[in-house]
Amino acid sequence: MKAINGFFLVLLLLFQPFLTYAECPCAKNKPKHGGDLVLSTITDPKSFNPIVSKEANVGAVMGLVFEGLTRTNGVTTEVEPNLALNWEVDETGKVWTFKLREDVSWVDGELFTADDVVFTFNQLIYNPDIDTSARDIFTIEGKIFKVEKIDKFTVRFTLPVKFAPFLRSMGHEIMPKHLLEDVVKQGKFNSHWGLDAKLETIVGTGPYMLSKYLPSERIILIRNPNYWRKDKQKKRLPYIEKITYLIVQNQDVALLKFQQAEIDYYGLRGPDYPILKPQEKEGNFTVYNTGLGFSTNFLVFNQNPGKNPKTKQPYLAPDKLKWFSDVKFRRAVAHAIDKESIVNIVMNGLGAPQYSAMSPSSGFFHNPNVEKYDYSLAKAKELLKEIGIVDRDDDGKVEDSKGNKIQFNLFTNAENTQRITIANIIKKDLEQLGFIINFVPLSFNQLASKFDSTYDWDAIILGFTGGIEPHFGSNVWQSSGHLHAWYPKQKKPATKWEAEIDDIFNQGVQELDREKRKVFYDRWQEIVAEELPLIYTVLPSSIFAVRNKFGNLNPTPYGGAFHNLEEIYIKK
Repeated sequence: MKAINGFFLVLLLLFQPFLTYAECPCAKNKPKHGGDLVLSTITDPKSFNPIVSKEANVGAVMGLVFEGLTRTNGVTTEVEPNLALNWEVDETGKVWTFKLREDVSWVDGELFTADDVVFTFNQLIYNPDIDTSARDIFTIEGKIFKVEKIDKFTVRFTLPVKFAPFLRSMGHEIMPKHLLEDVVKQGKFNSHWGLDAKLETIVGTGPYMLSKYLPSERIILIRNPNYWRKDKQKKRLPYIEKITYLIVQNQDVALLKFQQAEIDYYGLRGPDYPILKPQEKEGNFTVYNTGLGFSTNFLVFNQNPGKNPKTKQPYLAPDKLKWFSDVKFRRAVAHAIDKESIVNIVMNGLGAPQYSAMSPSSGFFHNPNVEKYDYSLAKAKELLKEIGIVDRDDDGKVEDSKGNKIQFNLFTNAENTQRITIANIIKKDLEQLGFIINFVPLSFNQLASKFDSTYDWDAIILGFTGGIEPHFGSNVWQSSGHLHAWYPKQKKPATKWEAEIDDIFNQGVQELDREKRKVFYDRWQEIVAEELPLIYTVLPSSIFAVRNKFGNLNPTPYGGAFHNLEEIYIKK
């Protein structure tokens, strides 16, 4: 499931079930419990409720607290058992039976059982009164999974259709029925586990539990001493005792704190590379470059024709809605963005222009053969002229056929200094077309509220998390999706191309032949490049620096630095 990515410091935590701690045979480096890991984030979480949250920073923290039935290996990307011990599928490919582990308890001591799995799907994900993007993933052509308890430790899923990424999707967090069932009955779940929650009431099965939250300062998680996973010597994992997320004002502050050895990990922006790379030995850290990142970055125009239910006013002025809904307008904007210059100026050459909806790092499902928009102000102006947008009074600013100047607000999140620089470059690019741009950086949480709640915005520069499975973008690409950014939660597709994408996602997820699946998702990426609901900008390389104090560290392009966090230990 995609989430809104407000910053470049999100860690992808996947966890490997198998130990590989043969890094050093010497006694002093044997894995042992203790020590701490200090990370940074540039924004406070909006809540601690992973079911209703759509923000990547919440997922990064709560992914340490809650677990799914399966998990994806950060090295091989294969699906492996987690809370499920094993599974079997019938000959139709639609009936999956999971045998659950019997040695897993929630942090409060309550036994994890099939009731928790059934509750999570039937009363949370499929509850229409609960606002969750997960429903977009687990609903195919309007049909939901039948989830039933067979016995205390056995759960059966009966799917309405074949579902190619089913096992991978079972990595979704399972929630505690014994703590949340009454909350759901009282209709309070959407606001439950907010930032004012007592952290001891947020109970998971994962390797860590929330210990302290100081707004605008830090989030602290401590080791779950009864976590079920053990190493080869039967010691309970994880090894690291405490994880601290320092909440910093922006990436510049995070860089400074890394240089001062106050944090252990730093996700580099391009210009940071020539600064940190020469400091590796002196600073006792290593810089890793794992290639282009998985997350996407884009400019999106609001195309929502709806009205605010409270004020009865349209989300968007009619003239703006007309501009933004015209694909020639969006193509003109795509031609006006100088992506190569952004890569060179902002990223120090450590990145690449992005054209497809999936990053090249996604591998098999990435389609490089999509429409590409070269930087050409002449082409952009010609497209605008075709839809009646020209400079009618020789003042250097363009107007539409009714004389309205092309003027709108552009937002991005203030904490991400690299994104602000990109926004300023795009602003100047668009001003060369004669547009009037009011650029306003907002705090990430303010921006996220506008983006997916109040819908009172014109244009936004933002990003989504990425991955290797295209169907997990359903919450963005299905027209009914909660994160269908330009016009979310449509009752029926507003356009033919959105209807075609709906069909693609419904058919693609049911196709079990990998090569045939790729045909569907290749077409989806072609449509996105032609229609430009999201105008992709640039992809940064995934470069990060990690202090040399960790044993069993095994960074990978997919999993990042800490995908096997529970197995990582402090060397001394």
